Amino acid sequence: MILLVIRHGESEADILDVHEGRADFELTQKGHRQAAAMAKYVARNYQVTRIYASTLKRAAQTAEHLSEETGIAIEFDPDLMEFNNGLLAGLSHEEADRLYPHVENLPIDQAVYGQESKVEFRSRAENALQRVLSENGSESVIAIVTHGGMVNQLYGALLHMPIGENRFFRTADTGIHIWEITERGSYVIKANMDDHIRGI
Repeated sequence: MILLVIRHGESEADILDVHEGRADFELTQKGHRQAAAMAKYVARNYQVTRIYASTLKRAAQTAEHLSEETGIAIEFDPDLMEFNNGLLAGLSHEEADRLYPHVENLPIDQAVYGQESKVEFRSRAENALQRVLSENGSESVIAIVTHGGMVNQLYGALLHMPIGENRFFRTADTGIHIWEITERGSYVIKANMDDHIRGI
């Protein structure tokens, strides 16, 4: 099984420089161009058999480009949504820092400001990944269109990394992570592949 784990394109929140998370911003025009380029690359190089996507607009719109190129319907999964950042969603960084100061050394099973805990975030990723693996066969090519934070959590679930560790996999707009799942084990073939958006 091949998994293509894909981040959404540039969103309006990137331009506004606000906390995004569960704030439901749409793609910018540039984001749509990035998503279109990603979709063309994937359709040329992979025979996608299924597309899963976050329900948030920026991921859904990115997945729509891929669906149009491949002819594969999108299956929306709320477990693939970005980190639930609670009361910080949509706020400027300055306003968020003023209203909701960072809490140091918070246990991984606790949360503040209406957010989800690190354990809850990882649990969603594990649920989503296990669903994908259980619903598809060894010859499947699966696209998962999601968010930067969730990409990290999916890596954590795949590689059984400790929850709460400050280890991050950077992902560009519409960056693609290519994983192969076999009976022998799981392989990261490429991480953050973004050649398709060069010059956009």
